[in-house]
Amino acid sequence: MAYQHAEIRHGGKAAKDDDGRLGSQWIGPLVFLLSIALIAFIAGALVMLAKLPPSKLLTNAYDAAGALYAKATEYSDPYKTDLWYDALTDDKGVTTLLPDEVEEGYTLYSSSHEPSAFLVDMKGNVVHRWHVDPEKIWTGKEATAGSLGPFVYMRKTYMYPNGDLLAVYEGSGDTPWGLGLVKLDRDSNVIWSYLDERAHHDVGIGADGTIYALTHEMRHDAVEGQGGLEPPLIEDFLVILSPDGKVEKRISLLETIAKSRFKWLLSGLNRRTAQDPLHTNSVREVGKEAAAHMSMAREGDVILSIRNLKLVAVLDPETEKFVWGTLGPWVGQHSVEPLASGNVLLFDNNGNYNGPAGSRVMEFDPETMEIVWQYEGTKDDPLKSVLRASVQRLGNGNTLITESQGGRLIEVTPEGKVVWQYVTPVRGGDGDKKLPIVVWGRRYTPSQLDFALAPVSQSSAGAYR
Repeated sequence: MAYQHAEIRHGGKAAKDDDGRLGSQWIGPLVFLLSIALIAFIAGALVMLAKLPPSKLLTNAYDAAGALYAKATEYSDPYKTDLWYDALTDDKGVTTLLPDEVEEGYTLYSSSHEPSAFLVDMKGNVVHRWHVDPEKIWTGKEATAGSLGPFVYMRKTYMYPNGDLLAVYEGSGDTPWGLGLVKLDRDSNVIWSYLDERAHHDVGIGADGTIYALTHEMRHDAVEGQGGLEPPLIEDFLVILSPDGKVEKRISLLETIAKSRFKWLLSGLNRRTAQDPLHTNSVREVGKEAAAHMSMAREGDVILSIRNLKLVAVLDPETEKFVWGTLGPWVGQHSVEPLASGNVLLFDNNGNYNGPAGSRVMEFDPETMEIVWQYEGTKDDPLKSVLRASVQRLGNGNTLITESQGGRLIEVTPEGKVVWQYVTPVRGGDGDKKLPIVVWGRRYTPSQLDFALAPVSQSSAGAYR
């Protein structure tokens, strides 16, 4: 019967015919809609490839959506961030100590499990701890606070002889991610803070007490002569402060690079690194002894590690110009330190392609670019830290290495012998199988300290449980 093939509507929806197919009258509109979608897709692809308006708006929207998704999924659990790694051993505290071969003293370090700094003796006993609740520091500064929560830690610290502590605070999951620079007394009272900008990574102290801080902010206008750098992007600054925290000078490192002989390095960035074109992660003043052996630097210049350009460079703060720089066989480098010999020491995170695990500590002669010393660990105990890490040349010729990813500090002789090792005792996550990164470490001899030290209890382990 005819009515058996007629369209019948129930609840506003078209019923299917006897063969289970949609009525033929829907085919035309469906093809039309698919055609419009295909045209829109092709047009969108052409707009993006040709970088025509509104391609930048679409790209920014895509990046913003990705960032929000990552923050919601990857930063809800601290153990899923790069602030914690799988513990490779059950070692805790000091596991190696050769008293006759170490540089005696106290080791200052910070860890990602809490916003504190710890001073330990050669046996690993905590003899002093600096800690203040970040919320108390950032009261009234919510605009620059970022994500305080369980992600805040001290990225870099510097201890004064009287026990005062200068600390760079960072978080995780923010862009930009630095939080600020704070000076505490030995009882963890805030002396002053510099929270107007996002201080990050490192802070250097000059011979006269001058403070060199790294800050960054989002830039929304183009960089002259750098058409490949599309805003918004992160712009790095060197901020020079007086010992009491007053800003004396602020230098845009991005602008300075863009006007220097190194400007061509910016054109080699991919889309991801172009959003953070410099990623400056280390600053040190060139001291009198080092300058005496360097033809390319003078006392009072600063040496910088500019990670994303693979550049190690010397900046004259007076002229605000780069006076020297070099690329080298390092990738993702950190902790560039000028030595009294005129050589340069750094942690090469990912450039040791023939090594046991990819990382190494390298000392090179900047005049000849010869690698004069390196340490990469052994096959059974390799050096590995994809991110972060630091180095310090000690007075006895040994080198203190902070292997952040391994959560440990080691002291090695020039021959590569491990004479001291300290592994963070903190564990967390399921089954306590995770350890926090040890962000930074530095050895102080007893003669460098003039405040009393008394053992204190270890801070709360597994702060995220």
